[in-house]
Amino acid sequence: MSLIHEHHELKQIIADAQARIAVIEADPEYASDKEFEDKLRALLGEYHRSLRDIINLLDPESRRPAAFRTAEPKTRKARQVTRYTNPENGESVESKGGNNRILKAWNEKYGKDVVKSWGKTL
Repeated sequence: MSLIHEHHELKQIIADAQARIAVIEADPEYASDKEFEDKLRALLGEYHRSLRDIINLLDPESRRPAAFRTAEPKTRKARQVTRYTNPENGESVESKGGNNRILKAWNEKYGKDVVKSWGKTL
């Protein structure tokens, strides 16, 4: 992109932004908000306070991270015990998950779907 082209694009972006600023400044809601902000900042300066002081005064809980505000801890549902019985040799294994040495060996030898069919939830 040539510099002249980039210059024209930036000029257009600035013109669009200035037009948007003019629209916002003409909005009565903006005027009301601006007046409130000016008065609030003057009041803060008069009492030598910061916005953080006001937030802490009005909402002390806002300083604590959201994770600490919840009263109830989130708990996971306990896994159910499943008993797998190998029909070939009658060997049984009880497990709450698939991270069992014997189950892994069976999964490799017979396949996951076959081993899963051997399981019965207790």
